[in-house]
Amino acid sequence: MNIRELLNDKVLTAMHACGIPADLPALIAPGKKAGFGDYQANCAMGAAKAMGTNPRELATKIVAALQPELEGIADKLEIAGPGFINIDLNPTWLGQQIASAQTDARLNIASSSAPQNVVIDYSGPNLAKEMHVGHLRSTIIGDALARLLEFQGHNVIRQNHVGDWGTQFGMLIAQLEEELNKKQEEQSSANNEMALKDLEVFYQQAKKHFDDDAAFADKARSYVVRLQSGDAEMLKLWQQFKDISLKHSTEIYEQLNVTLNDEHVRGESSYNDYLAPLVQELQDQGLATESEGAQVVFLQELADKDGNPSPVIIQKQGGGFLYATTDLAALRYRVKTLNANRIMYFIDARQSLHMQQVFTIARNAKFASDNLSLEHLAFGTMMGNDGKPFKTRTGGTVKLAELLTEAVERAGNLVRERSTDLSESDIAEIARKVGIGSVKYSDLSKTRTNDYIFSWESMLSFEGNTAPYMQYAFTRVQSIFRKAGVTPESLQSDIVIGTEQEKTLAIKLLQFSEVLDQVAREALPHLLCTYLYEIASLYMTFYEACPILKEGIEPETRDSRLRLCHLVARTIEQGLELLGIEVMERM
Repeated sequence: MNIRELLNDKVLTAMHACGIPADLPALIAPGKKAGFGDYQANCAMGAAKAMGTNPRELATKIVAALQPELEGIADKLEIAGPGFINIDLNPTWLGQQIASAQTDARLNIASSSAPQNVVIDYSGPNLAKEMHVGHLRSTIIGDALARLLEFQGHNVIRQNHVGDWGTQFGMLIAQLEEELNKKQEEQSSANNEMALKDLEVFYQQAKKHFDDDAAFADKARSYVVRLQSGDAEMLKLWQQFKDISLKHSTEIYEQLNVTLNDEHVRGESSYNDYLAPLVQELQDQGLATESEGAQVVFLQELADKDGNPSPVIIQKQGGGFLYATTDLAALRYRVKTLNANRIMYFIDARQSLHMQQVFTIARNAKFASDNLSLEHLAFGTMMGNDGKPFKTRTGGTVKLAELLTEAVERAGNLVRERSTDLSESDIAEIARKVGIGSVKYSDLSKTRTNDYIFSWESMLSFEGNTAPYMQYAFTRVQSIFRKAGVTPESLQSDIVIGTEQEKTLAIKLLQFSEVLDQVAREALPHLLCTYLYEIASLYMTFYEACPILKEGIEPETRDSRLRLCHLVARTIEQGLELLGIEVMERM
């Protein structure tokens, strides 16, 4: 059930009955203040201006035409100010909608009537290094949108555009070869993994070897040439390195409860064979021209303040290709082979110009049609307390695996402080869900485009808009059902919306699909976090004002309120699941 869509359709019908042009919107919005309607239709002012008439008089006509449309749905329609139409919803109708949502597998949220092929480019770690905190935002924001769009019925195609190609791999393959030769006497299948047990250390050793040993550096450069020309031995070593590196990423994804897996990996190397033909095509179209021995596309659309076009090198003087070339090839593959209607790139804000350049070239070269949605969904940086990008105390990169391990340990300590009747295995499971959930929710609850300060204290707090608070809100409802000794499935009574607290909570619950639509449209998961927090807060207000298990409460009232509680729990659970966060029965 989407109340806003329902009211929008009804108001448009009334507007057309009043002779208002069909292209003018109904402008439906939730009421902002108590006493000013549950929803407002703000259409009369704009329509009156377009038609050269009095807005309040036009609002009166709209209300007259709207009354029969909203029979049984709205209790009251009234005109406020210059022509705002306030709509108060009928409590009986609300109770029926809540009852329907509470028993429906999808909470009465319809699947999209026009599903799209949505390609989502997210995570994209460099396989030469372990994942660090800089990969967190792309990974969890992208995954939240992938989950949500799938829930809405879209065909989501995940693309993990990993860095698995380029000059550094000659150096890394040469180092791996030497490490494996050292261990040849140990005929063990674990040799490769032992050689790359710590990717960060391995990379540093390879780089030092490259810088200090001219013969090794020459060998590494020759390995790059052999690799890029398809040498079987080099490709075999490269594949070994890639498989072991990907295993590190896969372990992080599993720990993070992220839906990416090996089948979603399509790295830079996947497009190697497409690069030369792509450059040739841009040359044939007159878009790429030679400049100082390189092939360059000059974009007047992105010219600087002096009118100089933005240069994009797509092939270096020596024949090598760049990120822009690979990204163009990837975009084209997603259009031609994956048949994308919408491509969403979760890449940090520092790449904004690069993505603008890629999108502009793709449009100009007709790789992407005008009706294809190309979206660079930039995000800010995770900062330390010093206001600088989050680092270790020694100034190094914070490995994601270590951050998640510490989160679970801290959560475990908190759970032990709060609970005395849980077994160690229960504590371990709760700590995992709370620790990982806290890291994710702390990030997702911040506006995507903003930087934010990383804080253990705030993310693991049981108060405020945090994962522990939301998870605890879910367990509180579960405990009420345990105390009541009933199951949600056994409740058959009607849902009666009799108090102001019940009505406010009911309307908020029925706005779930509106929120999901907005998050899907704008790729802003913090709006879902805010909504879930509002649900939990309104639930607490309802719980304090409307007794449920108190002695003397009529059975029908008790069961009605229990059904409302159950929908609260299901909404929180579903919302958190879309964010990739787990709940638990006890806490």
